[in-house]
Amino acid sequence: MPKLDWIGKQHVTNHAEEVPFRLLGRVPVASEGSPDSGNVIVHGDNLEALKALMPYYRERVKLVFIDPPYNTGNENWVYNDRMNAPKMKRWLGRVVGGEGEDLSRHDKWLCMMYPRLELLRSLLADDGSLWMTIDDNEAHYAKILMDEIFGRDNFIANIVW
Repeated sequence: MPKLDWIGKQHVTNHAEEVPFRLLGRVPVASEGSPDSGNVIVHGDNLEALKALMPYYRERVKLVFIDPPYNTGNENWVYNDRMNAPKMKRWLGRVVGGEGEDLSRHDKWLCMMYPRLELLRSLLADDGSLWMTIDDNEAHYAKILMDEIFGRDNFIANIVW
């Protein structure tokens, strides 16, 4: 099976294990409905949030829908999509080190996605599915990356609209 290789990969392949656990806490003023409903909204960094869900939902999630940055290079959208936001730069500097300074946008995107997809895989039940919206900027990289993490035999289809 083909695998992607990119600058920084060796630093992020086990990063999901290194992310510290943070406890989820209920915020009564931001809560609605019964606390026993089983519904939860987590506000925070998505990597830390995924790790915080592990003790509760590991191998239990039936459906994941993600809409990651499309890596278009657009800085003037709802969020900075150039993969050069200060928070991303700090994270890459911490995780990838000095090597992170030379990463292309695609390398940065792959470094950002890999640990998140690993955590999502750990959350998914055996009969669960992951759906991702993505455009042509990273679709081909995303497909190979997900084949590597989830297994090529688990791919079902692309839906284009």
